Amino acid sequence: AKYPELAADLTRRMNRDLPEDFEATCKALFADLNDKKQDLATRKANVAVLEGLAPGLPELLGGSADLTGSNGCWWSGSKSYDRDNTDGNYLHYGVREFGMSAFMNGMVLHGGLLPYSGTFLVFSDYLRNAFRMAALMQLRAIWILTHDSIGVGEDGPTHQPVEHATAMRCIPNAYFFRPCDVVETAASWKIALEAKSTPSAMSLTRQGLPFFERDAAAMADVAKGGYILRDCEGEPEVIIIGTGSETKLAVAAAEELAAKGTKARVVSMYCCEVFDEQDQAYKDKVLPPQVTARVAVESGTPDFWYKYVGLGGRIVGMTTFGASAPGGQLFEHFGFTTEAVVAEAQEAMA
Repeated sequence: AKYPELAADLTRRMNRDLPEDFEATCKALFADLNDKKQDLATRKANVAVLEGLAPGLPELLGGSADLTGSNGCWWSGSKSYDRDNTDGNYLHYGVREFGMSAFMNGMVLHGGLLPYSGTFLVFSDYLRNAFRMAALMQLRAIWILTHDSIGVGEDGPTHQPVEHATAMRCIPNAYFFRPCDVVETAASWKIALEAKSTPSAMSLTRQGLPFFERDAAAMADVAKGGYILRDCEGEPEVIIIGTGSETKLAVAAAEELAAKGTKARVVSMYCCEVFDEQDQAYKDKVLPPQVTARVAVESGTPDFWYKYVGLGGRIVGMTTFGASAPGGQLFEHFGFTTEAVVAEAQEAMA
């Protein structure tokens, strides 16, 4: 080839391979995020992750359905693509979620590009058919779906997703991530980028979330989709499963139970599909079959979680549409409190 380095990079991109230094880049990013310990909304954590990964991935092509200022898809190296700037790496799709997603699929089918684009989770209704086709055609593309709960606040129930996470999780050959902090956001991106034939959707918050400290075991297992975030001495009496913004409630409830002498384990289940792919020994280590007192907490439709808590388990979820009020008030109004999770855990153990 006349330009061997460019030819090698094109071949890599057409094969959907990642750069040779990708693992080293990810390791450095995880170390940096752990050192900074930032409390961030996961949509803002998304920008932090892009700043760490995107410079080494020239195939990334970002975009948003007229929500660039809200989705966290624009990073410092982003440049708008238009008729006057054909060297850009970011498309402004306008208010057309389905068209955006169909464009993304076409780019993957062409080869050499790895598209990611954003909108609100509630608007996944408009793009779901294209996302389903990406899964059916085994295409690697990444959807950033923000404002993912009643935490949206004053925009009200038209913009507050309830059933949407469950609907997305039902699509075969697709990953749906709902990370609880910046580390899980980075882990979500790593898994999504390594999945050559699987589309991914990331469910991210508008509101700020705390950073969670992790021991070495938790950091080793974070790549498995679901893992023990907080544990007790010996076998737990109750397991609390958290996801996304509600993981902090699971941790707070476990701490309150521990103060009362109850052995509680917190499992962060930020990607059920990845967890389900693990071997049975690992899944049984995280969710021991003999521990049947279980609680799941997610600000969405509860039905999905029975596969993990069992028919006798308890679920703190949404059974109605949301309402218009500040996000913090809504979480309390709809029963997403430490006290409510503790009460359900005690009921599960009764």
